[in-house]
Order: sequence, then structure tokens, then C-alpha cells
Amino acid sequence: MKSYKELTVWKKAIELSTLTYKVTNKFPKTETYGLVSQIRRSAVAIPSNIAEGYLRGYTKEYIQFLRIAYSSGAELETQLVISLNIQYLEVSDYDNLNLLLEEVMKMLNKLINVLLISKTNH
Repeated sequence: MKSYKELTVWKKAIELSTLTYKVTNKFPKTETYGLVSQIRRSAVAIPSNIAEGYLRGYTKEYIQFLRIAYSSGAELETQLVISLNIQYLEVSDYDNLNLLLEEVMKMLNKLINVLLISKTNH
């Protein structure tokens, strides 16, 4: 693979970030520097860390950045639940974001495990 842009997980994470921005536009303006900012940072951190780790050139560093991306996914998951609970998120928006997030998290987990296995076999 020549670029992280070819990775399905990166593409899905970009899709997740884009959807996150669209959905959080509906939040109250009072949350612009609160929950909206946190949610957007977490969402953007996922594809950003996938990209940065890929370009590091070392498997150990790549795995570390993928773990950071995975952790950002857990942050986002938590923030989405809070947003749903306080009714800033509609159930349909939550379901769409959560489904995409679950898919990205599974892909990240699989990629981390594949890299760990290949690293131990060399």
C-alpha cells in the first residue's frame, strides 16, 4: 500500500468525522466550546492518528498511533452517549454515528492485532 488514504479504516474514519461535524451543527450554540469541541476533536483524532502512525515508518510506532486512534474512539463513544442522554443528539443520529464508530473500532482492533502478529513473526 502506497498511502494511508488507501486504508478502508482511514476512509471510514473520515466519513465518521464528517458525519460528526454535520450532526454537532445541530447542538445548542452554548456547547460550541464544550461538548461540540470535545466530540469533534475526538472524531478528527481517529483518522489523524491513523495517518500519522502510517507515515512513521516503524511498526511499533504505527501500532502506538493506532491505539491512540482507538482511544479517541472510546472518548467519542462516551461523548455521544452523554449527548444522547441530555437530548442534544437525536436517536437516529446517535445510531448512525455509533454504527460507523463501531465499524471503525473493529477495523482498528483488527489492524492492531494483525500488525502485532506480523511484528512477532519477524
